[in-house]
Amino acid sequence: MTAHSFDHVVEVLIVGSGGGGMTAALAADAEGLDTLLVEKSARFGGSTALSGGGIWVPGAPSQRREGHVPDPDAVFAYLKEITAGLVTDARLRKYVDAAPEMMEFLEKISPWLEFVWKPGYADYYPELPGGSALGSTINVPEIDLRKLGDEEQNLLAPLALAPRGIWFAPKDLRLFYQVRQSWRGKAVLVKLIWRMFRARVFGDRMAAIGQSLSARLRLAMRQQNIPLWLNAPMTELITDSDSPEARVIGAVVEKDGRPLRIHATRGVVLASGGFDHDMAWRLEHLPELARVAELAGPGTDWSFGNPAAMGDGIRAGEKVGGATELLDEAWWFPAICWPDGRLQFMLNERMMPAQFIVNGAGKRFINEAAPYMDFAHAMIEGERSGVTHIPCWLITDIRSFHRYVVGGHLPIPKVPFAPVPTGRKVPQAWLESGVVKTGGSWEELAREIGVPGDELRKTAERFNALARAGHDDDFNRGDSAYDNYYGDQTLPNPNLYPLGKPPYYAFQIILGDLGTSGGLRTDEFARVLRPDDTVIDGLYAVGNVSAAVMGRSYAGAGATIGPAMAFGYVAAKHIAESHTASPATTSQASTALKLQGGNQQ
Repeated sequence: MTAHSFDHVVEVLIVGSGGGGMTAALAADAEGLDTLLVEKSARFGGSTALSGGGIWVPGAPSQRREGHVPDPDAVFAYLKEITAGLVTDARLRKYVDAAPEMMEFLEKISPWLEFVWKPGYADYYPELPGGSALGSTINVPEIDLRKLGDEEQNLLAPLALAPRGIWFAPKDLRLFYQVRQSWRGKAVLVKLIWRMFRARVFGDRMAAIGQSLSARLRLAMRQQNIPLWLNAPMTELITDSDSPEARVIGAVVEKDGRPLRIHATRGVVLASGGFDHDMAWRLEHLPELARVAELAGPGTDWSFGNPAAMGDGIRAGEKVGGATELLDEAWWFPAICWPDGRLQFMLNERMMPAQFIVNGAGKRFINEAAPYMDFAHAMIEGERSGVTHIPCWLITDIRSFHRYVVGGHLPIPKVPFAPVPTGRKVPQAWLESGVVKTGGSWEELAREIGVPGDELRKTAERFNALARAGHDDDFNRGDSAYDNYYGDQTLPNPNLYPLGKPPYYAFQIILGDLGTSGGLRTDEFARVLRPDDTVIDGLYAVGNVSAAVMGRSYAGAGATIGPAMAFGYVAAKHIAESHTASPATTSQASTALKLQGGNQQ
């Protein structure tokens, strides 16, 4: 759509209220730019609010305060290695340089933006040059959501709500998984019970991880008096002409049931997320997802991404000439899909010692503890080979079920009315669902899951022999510091232990995701590019609306939110440093209303 008259004028219009959008708004406002953030849904926070809240930033101030200063050149080399030539050096270098600067900016601009680093959660490839066993995942402390006041109700809530008072700090989860192995794990369980008690008695509404990060960013925006419109979807970008070289000068935004033409004199930043829930579009780019849809059941929407993420920003960018890439990619993870359609992230189970995972041929096909993107890619590639890998099956024994957290089951005596399954028996509902199968022998279990009995027995005997020897010669499980994180630290190899006596159990694993990671192609300043690599003036894209700076990989926990926030900051700084404003002048918008206030919705 080209320019006519406008209803509103701002200098910077930001579309989407996740971590990338809110960081861009704070940075643009700090540069003295009149800024408006609009959000499609009735809730702010986007996929950031649904996430683990980690921010992958090597060299962040919180690291430096602890005396850890990663070498930027080494970090660049690490990213260059894992992205395998799919991402330009300029984008990688900009991320390495700008991400710590972004964190420093946020810490200085608002006391709400407090960041901490707790070493030990390794990068996903810590043995590669530039990788770190200490990790570079930055977190925020917990927060009482009552501090949001009336806006607490406007924060996007997690898809699966925990019981009131239950929240996990970053290191709590790891210790919680060790509830049977260590006193520290038992202490976390006591801590959770205390938190539930406090919430009931004192009315605490504590939140951590992505909820805390989103709340803090919103509080900082409110402190800076930056307006946020909710229930305000962007439907179209506005250009200054119909020519192929047209500049983006604004957007059409629906508010209160009517379209408003907003003139953004300096630039539009798309931070509207991916196309997580447009399954038809996703199937066009990755037909293997049809198998996931079949297993999850008719009508089941199995992405963990923001429910409002339907690709609106990507389509709008394409319409004005933007190029796209990596549309077949997502932030994948293996998952259990329960009969009610609820997806459960399968993380610690793959690092458990006494388990292995088999495909439809009854064979192992990867280091089970590998980073979840790698594991999911192996499932996709395996499916293309003609052997069923969607689903695959996690095989374990009753001893492990009694010792480790599996499928959300807590290995403690039966607790009536507990919010999660407890007790020594595998829940009958699990077995009746077909998601969990059992057998008294390898051959019986093989029949239940539809794999060759002789192959499953061979796989089990081979795995047990390797586990007794203490090294996985086939797939090197346990060699990486990342593998060990959720393993059993009481064992010589935290990831290996032989399976023992039956009954044996098999958990069905399908493909899940945290959202798509392909989108509009951008340069190192987050400017949207055309297919010929020329820049669309006035248009920027950050977060999942853009093709990931991580390519088809994942550097470490927080490698989604870290780039979204970093490039939101980069985009705002670039807009501020650019002296070329839109040819359309503010006189075109004589009827415009000046935006004021920090809490317009």
